[in-house]
Amino acid sequence: MKIVLATRNKKKLAELSRVLAGTGVELLGLDDFPQTPEVEETGSTFEANAVLKASQVAKSTGHYALADDSGLEVDALHGAPGVFSARYSGPDADDRKNLEKLLSEMKLVPDGKRTARFQTVIALAAPDGHILNTFPGKVEGTIGFCPAGETGFGYDPVFYPLGHNRTFAQMSAAEKDALSHRGQALEKLKTYLPAAGFQ
Repeated sequence: MKIVLATRNKKKLAELSRVLAGTGVELLGLDDFPQTPEVEETGSTFEANAVLKASQVAKSTGHYALADDSGLEVDALHGAPGVFSARYSGPDADDRKNLEKLLSEMKLVPDGKRTARFQTVIALAAPDGHILNTFPGKVEGTIGFCPAGETGFGYDPVFYPLGHNRTFAQMSAAEKDALSHRGQALEKLKTYLPAAGFQ
């Protein structure tokens, strides 16, 4: 069964393909469908954006489609960057600029007040665009004072999951998958797919 993942992010495609290995699902990315337009994330929640992307990509490609919307919520920043996590530093945002902005805005926030969480929602859409199901995931943690680690992407180098003294970027792929918000959501998806007839 082929499912299109609504992303051109090769690291995200590799992460989801790794977790879904052995399910019989072959994940394709948007690079396999260059005619598919970018979906504007106009939702105010992670679920709304995931649903929007999955539905539009399914209709555009004619395949089942998966989309996730994920982000970092920092309590000291009143939940920011939230749904704007990927574009936190502006129109030309990238991982480095987003990290720099986050650390700059938190430079006066003391240890003990740097609580945060990663949240995600994965949506699965049928080829006609209707949503079959959604799968949430969440991991609590804290924000470090400087980046640490070379793996992962996004805010991984500054996020310490609760009970751990290493960032996501200091962990192996398997360690991160076992703890992460996306790993939790994907486990729910993995349980759902065979029950729903995806082979």
